[in-house]
Amino acid sequence: MSSIRIGNAAGFWGDNLDVPRALCESGRLDYLTLEYLAELTLSILAHQKTRDPAAGFVSDFPHVVRDLVSCLSDQPGLRVVTNAGGMNPARCAAAVAESLRKAGLADLPIAAVSGDDLLPGFDEHLASGEAFTNLETSAAIQEVRGEIASANAYLGAAGICAALSQGARIVITGRVADASLCVGPAVYEFGWDWQNWNLLAAATVAGHLIECGAQATGGMFSVWDELSTKFSLADVGYPIAEIHDSGEVMITKPPLTGGVVTVDSVAEQLVYEIGDPAHYLTPDVDADFRGVTLRQVGEDQVAVSGARGGPAPETYKVSIAYHDGFMAAGQLVICGPNAADKARACGQIILDRLARAGVVLQRTNIEALGSGDSVPGGWPPAEQPWEAVLRVTAHDPAREKLQRFLREFAPLVTAGPPGVTGYTGPRSKPYPVMAYWPSLISKNRVQPHVELHTAGDWPA
Repeated sequence: MSSIRIGNAAGFWGDNLDVPRALCESGRLDYLTLEYLAELTLSILAHQKTRDPAAGFVSDFPHVVRDLVSCLSDQPGLRVVTNAGGMNPARCAAAVAESLRKAGLADLPIAAVSGDDLLPGFDEHLASGEAFTNLETSAAIQEVRGEIASANAYLGAAGICAALSQGARIVITGRVADASLCVGPAVYEFGWDWQNWNLLAAATVAGHLIECGAQATGGMFSVWDELSTKFSLADVGYPIAEIHDSGEVMITKPPLTGGVVTVDSVAEQLVYEIGDPAHYLTPDVDADFRGVTLRQVGEDQVAVSGARGGPAPETYKVSIAYHDGFMAAGQLVICGPNAADKARACGQIILDRLARAGVVLQRTNIEALGSGDSVPGGWPPAEQPWEAVLRVTAHDPAREKLQRFLREFAPLVTAGPPGVTGYTGPRSKPYPVMAYWPSLISKNRVQPHVELHTAGDWPA
């Protein structure tokens, strides 16, 4: 193939469930990708797996596959690549296989790509000299070793490419770098050399541009209000990357869908969460975004070129989740003059009453939402609102302290200032916290593993 069309129908777990089928039906795709994972998502999946060893994957994905049955039947060239496997790619593949068997697609090949889960051999890695130092704080991993719930390396495109070369039509990975969902199909289809850094950088830029779904097609667009009369976000089209074997890329979306693809909308996604534009580090390539050029070549069509690349890092990034106590949050609506000041005073009353009862929490935060507290110092000063939402958040190793904390909100209705409301509904509950520990591991200690079966033969 001289070019492929890759559409991405999910930018996170919780994205619009109607999009995958709509994109496949109207996008003339060779590949559908679904990018579900973030550090927070991995923590949630790790928590789920600690409660149920058969869980830990994106539970939406088997439902998505059921919705895609007609597309998979009518478009034999369509392939699906996703990181929905999360902490448990094999179990996710088994759930997908069950859906396909029931739909009469027992012959469809499914691959699970694993190898990113470092927890089973974590102490062996430590003994071999891997330090797992915190990249942000330089703290030693020994501080939290007993609380670690998961440790996953960000794998690259090699496992995806291997699965495709073995005939998989659905490839389910654990943690891989977001852009690698796009790089794998490109390397497989075009036969690119893994050392051709410029081509890998071009595919990485393409993957980065579509990985967040509708952010490239009008979602979160800074001038959306100026253009809202020209396009709708209610039926926003999700992005498609048309990649050529030369490394040229075009970003577009399905016709007759809402949203917009312009140089400006694509540029905003290009610089989203990239850190150093000269060194966008992925497992596949050290990509240099500084020379990337964007050119409008048609309606909702932006050509992308100029990416350069260098040798990939010799380490994988590692996402470690560890148990870090419990959190709880409560809210009330505060009305009347000087509502923000009143809300903050109510929050302090809650903490003072706890202290009188001998309950001191490890960390607390009082916010008067509606007055700028969601981004402290980020907005121009405003007049005092006549209503504000009081939100008090607390963190502590002891769940019982947080349970007592949550009981202090309701008494404010009659034992606080006037104008306290919004107290109906069930009381909130404390929830366990999984904290994030970013680190590195040598690449030579991690290898992707591909397990491939047809839906009919996949182990239950």
